[in-house]
Amino acid sequence: MSMHTILVANRGEIACRVQQTAQRMGFRTVAVYSEADAGARHVQMADQSVCIGPGPAAQSYLNQPALLDAARRTGADAVHPGYGFLSENAGFAQACVDAGLVFIGPPPQAIAAMGSKARAKRLMQAAGVPTITGYDGEDSSEAAFVAAAQAMGYPVLVKAVAGGGGRGMRVVHEAASLPAALASARREAESAFGDGTLMLERLVPNGRHIDVQVFADQHGHILHLGERDCSTQRRRQKLIEETPSPIVTPALREALGQAAVAAAAAVGYVGAGTVEFIVDEQLRPYFLEMNTRLQVEHPVTESVTGLDLVEWQLRVAGGEALPLRQEDIVWQGHAIEARLIAEDPYDGWKPQAGTVLSWRPQDARVRVDHGLCDGQAVPPFYDAMVAKLVAHGTDRADAIRRLRRALMDAPLLGIPNNGGFLRALLAHPDFTQARMSTTRLDEWAAEQHPLLQRPEPPELAWRLAAAFFSDGLAQRPASVRSIGLRLCCGDAERTCRVPDGGVTQLALRDGWLTAQVDGVGGRWPAASRAGQGSPPAAGQQDPRGLSLHLAIDGQVWVLHEASDSPTQSAQHDPRQVRAPVTGTVAQVVVQVGDTVQAGQPLASVEAMKMEMWVKASVHATVTAIRAAALSPVSAGAVLIDLEPLPEPPHTPSTTGPHDV
Repeated sequence: MSMHTILVANRGEIACRVQQTAQRMGFRTVAVYSEADAGARHVQMADQSVCIGPGPAAQSYLNQPALLDAARRTGADAVHPGYGFLSENAGFAQACVDAGLVFIGPPPQAIAAMGSKARAKRLMQAAGVPTITGYDGEDSSEAAFVAAAQAMGYPVLVKAVAGGGGRGMRVVHEAASLPAALASARREAESAFGDGTLMLERLVPNGRHIDVQVFADQHGHILHLGERDCSTQRRRQKLIEETPSPIVTPALREALGQAAVAAAAAVGYVGAGTVEFIVDEQLRPYFLEMNTRLQVEHPVTESVTGLDLVEWQLRVAGGEALPLRQEDIVWQGHAIEARLIAEDPYDGWKPQAGTVLSWRPQDARVRVDHGLCDGQAVPPFYDAMVAKLVAHGTDRADAIRRLRRALMDAPLLGIPNNGGFLRALLAHPDFTQARMSTTRLDEWAAEQHPLLQRPEPPELAWRLAAAFFSDGLAQRPASVRSIGLRLCCGDAERTCRVPDGGVTQLALRDGWLTAQVDGVGGRWPAASRAGQGSPPAAGQQDPRGLSLHLAIDGQVWVLHEASDSPTQSAQHDPRQVRAPVTGTVAQVVVQVGDTVQAGQPLASVEAMKMEMWVKASVHATVTAIRAAALSPVSAGAVLIDLEPLPEPPHTPSTTGPHDV
C-alpha cells in the first residue's frame, strides 16, 4: 500500500473504530477535534491530533480547509471520512484527491451520482430497479410540492436529496401540514449538508427498512454481504439493526443482493456502500437510496461474516482486490445492534448533553463501539448516538438475550439516555415476534404507549438513596430521622425513613455502590458529585447538591435530596419561554410587540439532529427577544419574554408548560 498515515475526518465512536483497525494494520493515525471534543476518547487514541475549530460542526468537522490543512501539517497521505459530516460530500472527496491524498471511499463521481437521492432514483429507474412513486422535479416551489402530494395521496415523505441519517426528512399526513414540513426540512438540510433541495415520496405503510451491504474494488469486482433489517426507528432514524432480517425470504434475499450489486455497478462504485430498500407488507422491495460510505450498523454484518469491513476499505483504497468472491461469503448466526443515544425516550426523544460520570462497557459480554470515557463532556453540537452494543448469537433469540444482558451490565451514568428503554423494547412482543415497522415507535409515541412512559424507581432504589444520603442523620433523634428524596427526571418524590440496620455495609467506591439490603447483597453501578467528603467517584456540578446516579437492571435513576422548602420552578413561568435543550437557535418567528396566542410557535432550537419548537403557553405580548437565530443556548435559557394578556373571547386558556 502507498498509505502510511491516515487522518480520520470524524469524531466519536466511528473515529475510534477506524483508528482501531488502522493501528492494528500498522498505519499511523491522526485525529481531528473541535474545541468541544478536546477530551474525547478518539483524540486520546490517535497517534497525533489537531484541533480544527470551535464546537459547532460548521466551524470544525465540516470545515474542509481546516481538515486539509490538518492533513498537510501532520504528513497524512490518506483521509477516512467515517460516516456523517463530509463522508458523502463529492466536493470534499475531490478536494482530497486534488491535494494528493487517498480518499478512503468511493470516487467523487460515484458519490455525486448517488449523493442526490433524486438523481440516484432516476439512475435506478433506468437500471430496472423498482422505485417508489414520488416527485423530484426542477420546480421546487411550495405550490409544486403541494400539487405533487395531492396527486400521489397522503401520507407522503419529505426528503432532502443530499445527505442521510434522517436529516431533512419529515412525514406528512395531511395537506395543511406540508408547507411547515417543507420549510423545516429545507432548513435542517441546509444546516446539515449545505443543500436544501427536497423531494417527495409516497409513504409505504407498515414498511420494513432493509439495507444491503455492497463492496467493490478498483478491478471491477463487486459483491454483497447480505441484508440488515433497520425497521426499528423513531423519527425516521434507526435505533436497532439486525442481520439476517427476520422477514426476508431466500428468494427476496437473492433479489435484493442482485439489485444492490447492479446499483453499485451503475455508478462505477469502489469501496463500502449500502443500498437501502423499503419493503411493503407484500414483501415487494423499492429502492430508497444508496449511502456511499460505511454505515453505522456495519458491525452486525461483521459479526455474521467474520470480516473487518474497515480493513477491506483500507485494502481496497490501497489498490488491492477484494479478498473473497461472492460464493465465498458465509453468514453464521444472528447479530443485533442497539444504538445507545443521549436522549430521553420518555420526553419525546429529546436529546441530552452533559458529562459522563461512569461508563464501563468492558463489563459487557458483547461488542461495544464507543467514543466515551469517564469525565468526558457530551456536547450538543453533534449526533446524539454515543455508543453501539452488538450481540452475536446462534439464532435471533440468543442474540436478543445477550444484548439485553449487555444493556443491563453496561449502563451509562451521568447523561440521560435510552439504555433502559432499549432493554425493555428488546423484550416487547412486537420486537421479539418481528412485527416492527419504520413507523411503529412513532405510533407508540402518539398513543402514549406504556413502554414510553417513564418508569417509577423500585423500592430498592429509594432505600439505597435514603441510605446514601443519610450520613449523620442516624445520630439525630428518631423523630427527624427521615429524608426527602426526589427523582431528577420526572415527578416522583417521597420521604423515606433512614434505615435502622436494614441497609448495612453501604459503600461507594470507584463508581460502584455495594450494599446489603435486608440481608440480600447487591452491587450497582453508581456515581456521585465529587466534593469534600464524598466517596471517590467521577462527578458533575449539580445545583441541587449531591446526586446519586443508580442503575438497576439497566434502567438508570438520578435521585437527590429534596429541598425542605420547595419553590415553584421558574421553568413553568408563562412569562418566560425557555430553551428545551442545549443547542442552537434555529429561528425566531416573532418580534417584540407581537401579540401571540396560547400554543403559537415562537422559536425553534436545534440539537443533535432534532429541531424542537417552543410555543406560548398563554395569550400574551412579546416584550423581549433574548436569543438570535444561529446563536448557541443552554437548556433552560430564556429565549423570549412575554407579558400575559386577558384571554380573548372563546379562546381556551392554556397555563401549563410550553409545548415542545
